[in-house]
Amino acid sequence: MEPIKTFTSKTVVLPTENIDTDQIIPARFLKATSKIGLGKHLFADWRFDGAGQAKPDFILNRPEAAGAAVLVAGDNFGCGSSREHAPWALHDYGFRVVVSTSIADIFRNNSLKNGLVPVVVDAAVHAKLLANPGSEVTISLDDKTLTLADGTKATFPIDPFARYCLMNGVDELEFLLSQESAIAGFEARRA
Repeated sequence: MEPIKTFTSKTVVLPTENIDTDQIIPARFLKATSKIGLGKHLFADWRFDGAGQAKPDFILNRPEAAGAAVLVAGDNFGCGSSREHAPWALHDYGFRVVVSTSIADIFRNNSLKNGLVPVVVDAAVHAKLLANPGSEVTISLDDKTLTLADGTKATFPIDPFARYCLMNGVDELEFLLSQESAIAGFEARRA
């Protein structure tokens, strides 16, 4: 995983509420066991028609969405079934942050373990983001803030251990392996 500390990106706005994991990555793509390549199936039923052609009116198919790493979504993002493929697909597509007024617990936990930062903001900040699609925001894990282009700052909650892992570019297993000498020392003292 690449470390995430502070970065700036333009936003893509998808204001739909209750976007579930089956819309993020439809079940027919869950046979994949690799994270690589899932981004091409992100929001597949919304992005493509029955013949597989891109729908020009869907935001991710429009030129202004290119290169955006921050998705601003409607309330209750990531609800539905637990599938790690959903944050995998968002991350593989290029998103590093999802912002909403609420993010489903299982989706949030899966995101944190896979390099995707779930940011929950209040309704006022969310309304500003929705009203200004494509605006630049800065996300700082150092001080747990999202800063809008107009200078508005919002703090967001994040689990301290997940924050540590994201900032250091390690997943839980890599963290555990980095503690091997301390674990061996503990085991030696315990015997």
